[in-house]
This record gives sequence, C-alpha cells and structure tokens, in this order.
Amino acid sequence: MRLRSEVILNIGVYGTLVATSLVLLLGEKLIQWIAVLRTYSIPAPVAGGLIVAVSVLLIRLTTRIEVRFEPVLQVPLMLAFFSTIGLNAHISSLKAGGPVLIRFLALVAGLLILQNVAGVLLAFALGVDPLFGLLGGSITLSGGHGTGAAWSQVFAEHHGLNSATEIAIGCATFGLVIGGVLGGPIARLLIRRIGDDERRRISDRENETLVFEEPKAQQPTTPAAIITTLALISVCLTVGEMVAEWLAGTIFELPTFVCVLFVGVLLNNGLSLVRVQLDQHAVALVGNVSLALFLAMALMRLDLWELAALAVPVIVILAAQTLLMALYAVFLTFPVMGRNYDAVVLSAAHCGLGMGATPTAIANMQAITNRFGHSHIAFLIVPMTGAFFMDIVNAIVIKLFLALPFFR
Repeated sequence: MRLRSEVILNIGVYGTLVATSLVLLLGEKLIQWIAVLRTYSIPAPVAGGLIVAVSVLLIRLTTRIEVRFEPVLQVPLMLAFFSTIGLNAHISSLKAGGPVLIRFLALVAGLLILQNVAGVLLAFALGVDPLFGLLGGSITLSGGHGTGAAWSQVFAEHHGLNSATEIAIGCATFGLVIGGVLGGPIARLLIRRIGDDERRRISDRENETLVFEEPKAQQPTTPAAIITTLALISVCLTVGEMVAEWLAGTIFELPTFVCVLFVGVLLNNGLSLVRVQLDQHAVALVGNVSLALFLAMALMRLDLWELAALAVPVIVILAAQTLLMALYAVFLTFPVMGRNYDAVVLSAAHCGLGMGATPTAIANMQAITNRFGHSHIAFLIVPMTGAFFMDIVNAIVIKLFLALPFFR
C-alpha cells in the first residue's frame, strides 16, 4: 500500500550522501545526549537512521510530500564492506574458529526452522494462509529484503498470494529495525550473567588492537595504504560481480556480496603466500566507513508506511517472532556459545542476523565491543556465517517447508 502524494521530492546522489553523513553524526550525538541509547548499546546508524525515517513519514503524512533518497550508492557501499571482511580474513584464523563456527551455525539453522514453525502455526491459528507465516518467518527476517522479494514473487505467481510483495517488504523492514534495536538490550541483560573471572578477562582485552572491533578508534594509516585498499576493494567488486554473473541460473548461484567476500578472502591469503601484507588498519577504516554509511542509508530510506499497511495477523506474527528471537538468544545462543563475554556478543549478533541482516549484526557487535571490550571470535565467525552459510541453509529450510502437504 502506498500513500498518494501530490509532490515527490527526489534527493540526488550527492544530497543523499550528505544526508547519510548527517544521519551518522546525528546518531552519535543522540547516543551522547540520551543515556538509554548508551545503556542499551544502540548503534549510531540505527539511532540516526530511524529518526530520519520517522521524519520522512511525518512529512509524507502531513504535507503530502514524498521524500525519496537516491539509492545508487547503497549496494556499492554494502559490497565494499563485505570485501573488507574478506580482505581481513585469514584461513588459519578461520580454521581456529571452526568448532565455534559449527556450533553457531547450528544455532542459526535452529532459529530458521523455529521461525517458520512459529509463523505457520500462528497463521493457522489466526485463520490466514500459511504462506503468510513463511513470509513472516525466515524468508524475510533472516533472509532480508532480497530473499523476501525473490520468494514473494514465487508466492504471487505460483501460489496466488497477490499481496506477497507488500507483505515481504513490510516484514523485512520490521526485521531490519528490530534487529538493530534488540541486540543492545539483550547484551546488557546477558553481560550481568557472566562471572567475575570473565569480567577480568574482558578488562585484559582493552590493550589489544583489533581493528574491526573499534569503529571509533583512530587508525594509524597512510594515504598510500588507503589507495591500495581502495584498489583491492575495486578488484573484489569487479571480480565478485563477474563470478556472480557466471553462477547465475546454476545450482551454485550465490548473492553478489558472497562472491565479493570470497574474492577478498582469496586475494588476502594469496598475497600472504607471496609475503605481501595488507595494511589492516586501512582495510578496517574503509570497511567501518562503508558499513556505517550503508546502514545509515538503508535505515533512513526505510518506507515505514509499509509497516502501517501490514494486516493485523502479520503484525501478530512479527510480534511473536520478536519474542522468539529474544528468548532464543537468551536461553539458547548464550548458553550454547559458552556463557562468557564472547557468547554475549554472539547473542547480540544473532539478533541482527535473525531479524535483520549481516551488516546489522556487525553494527550490534561494534556497539557492544566499543563499550565493553573486544571479541575477536565473534568478528571472525559472524561475517562468514551471515554472508555465506546462513543463506544456503535458509534456502534449504524454505524449500523443505514448501514441500509440506498444505503448501502444495
């Protein structure tokens, strides 16, 4: 559902970039001014982006002016961020994180199944098509806007669900917002449950230099290192898009950002073999800037009107999914991952993955580690899980549910 506007105000690419930068600065100031945002570790892009999204909605409702920001930079910024994740990944480190990665992936898979079970059961209880339950489940919440758009088209064409696209967009928008808001409060709740010995270990980590965990720290780098990093990112984007095009339509088809990330992994480790070391501070600096700009741009471009257009049964399903995510993070993710500080950060990240997207999960982790201390293992396994494994498992889970008799 869309509100008919008399005037459409298009903000160009440069104006959008200016607005995005101001959103980030606004978010930082809001966190400084409002204690509750600091207390619950709300990421700056989420705080500032939501203020702008609400303001745009109010303008639309009161003046009949629809403000549209130019989205052309959003995808390149996202791809640039994922390329820096790849350029910061070392195969030896990934091997060391293997057991933890397997446990976390099992938790992610378990949530995907529970989201769909809960959605379908609630759909039956509310007397609506069970496909609404899937759309309000892992398709949009763990899958995001891209997965939601793809499956909504299938539901519309093959299952006759004419409102599938609008529902998918609304559910994914809801998830992106909640994913960025839920992580901080969950972390605050869980950090009280770790012991004194673990608190001392967190304090000992303060002297470590782990670049992605410190988005606000000054990074010692040079113009030449930044230029080299930008060149490598450009290679990742170019080759990654080519690989994605080659795989399109095959059983090995992958999202472009996954291809970009793995090109970065191969490039980084290939250079290491010939004893060429990247400036990780430069990589982290560009990656953190790209992530912040992407998230702020994505959130300020949210069409909150889509949320208002959701039917009551879908709203009930989404409210239940939010409760499920919180309970799952507290009573499953936290204990299974070890009941320590790393488990706290991973639980907050899982809220981002389970309700929003990988960048949201990273932003949640950065907000927490910037305040409480480093968690190297979380920054090692969450990007790989969210950018690659989760999409594959989610696709398998969705297809298995659609094979059930009442979906045929």
